[in-house]
Amino acid sequence: MADILIVEDEKVLNEAYELVLKREGYNVVAAFNGEEALAATAKKEFDLILLDLRMPKMDGVEFLKKFRPQKNHPDTKVIIFSNYDDEKEVQEAIKNGANRYILKAWSSPKELTKLVRDSLED
Repeated sequence: MADILIVEDEKVLNEAYELVLKREGYNVVAAFNGEEALAATAKKEFDLILLDLRMPKMDGVEFLKKFRPQKNHPDTKVIIFSNYDDEKEVQEAIKNGANRYILKAWSSPKELTKLVRDSLED
């Protein structure tokens, strides 16, 4: 099954996403900011990263600039999962390697699992 990294600073959301995806059989690792995410990606290659944009220590865009998915991790899909619909920030994330952007507020557990499954099949 696929390896997924969840990068979300809100503990309750992080745990909820982890629970939903583990129930679907995915191997899940949780990080609470971009620094923890970089440390996790240094140890393991992930198939998919669910990435929040606004986090303490290192935000999602800064993580993407350092992680460099297009150059260093071309097989890793990155989905921005944010509560903020800031067009400039979203475009910056996509420019730096994110594949998709989803507004968190509109996602149910069923939609999350479909999004993950569809993204992994692309």
